[in-house]
Amino acid sequence: MNDYVEVRLDPKPFPGEDATDLIAALLGDIGYESFVPDATGVTAYVPVAAYSADALDEALADFPYDCTIDRRVTTIEGRDWNAEWERHYFQPIVIAGRCVVHSSFHTDIPEAPYDIVIDPKMAFGTGHHATTSQVAAALLDMDLTGLRLIDMGTGTGILAILAAMHGAADVLGVEIDEFAYVNAVENVRLNGHPEIRLVHGDASALAGERAADVLVANINRNIILADIAAYARALRPGGRMVLSGFYTDDIPMIAEAAAPLGLHEAARTERDRWACLILKKDA
Repeated sequence: MNDYVEVRLDPKPFPGEDATDLIAALLGDIGYESFVPDATGVTAYVPVAAYSADALDEALADFPYDCTIDRRVTTIEGRDWNAEWERHYFQPIVIAGRCVVHSSFHTDIPEAPYDIVIDPKMAFGTGHHATTSQVAAALLDMDLTGLRLIDMGTGTGILAILAAMHGAADVLGVEIDEFAYVNAVENVRLNGHPEIRLVHGDASALAGERAADVLVANINRNIILADIAAYARALRPGGRMVLSGFYTDDIPMIAEAAAPLGLHEAARTERDRWACLILKKDA
């Protein structure tokens, strides 16, 4: 049974929408898997085994706004997470006017050239968050025909699935969380793309893999900084690396780590202070 701890956090006075994104980023670094923001705060979910009150205190200590954060912690038994997402958050979304993302239980679905079915369970990645939608838009702007793509921290598998639909001939998705990995396997099956291979593991899983033309990592700043050397080794000369999961303020730190590896900025986008950075590897 996939039991979770539900943590309700309400900053008072409420600093604004950016506050919920920042809380999600802080808690994402300590194992929280999904977030449901609203007008007054955010509800976050973490597996029971990964919950620590001390770790929560330490993460929230980095919250920069001058306010108190009321919290409520509840243990919830495994349930029909599809129904939870449908009721609370996940609705069909169209990304960049070209890609619609919806679940198998939705009925009123907009039309778009790319139609992706995602049943997210508790795994992150439905296209609603600024990071996922920016990476998806970046991939749609690339010609992926016949290319090999690696998607680190694939989550629901949404970006790997989009890459395959957009012409990538060989797609590898890597996911460290076992439950998210199983969810990605289910979503790849739902969309019918056997060219996508999924691996349960971390950046060490890249050892021995054939170099990619494009590598995607929509994770978070700390993991990217820790693993960017492994990403660079897995990318062919002249290849592109698409990074997100961090704020625009973090770009100089990532660029500093990338430069010695022969990775240099080719493009960037920003939405709600969240960044998507495209690096190109020296030929």
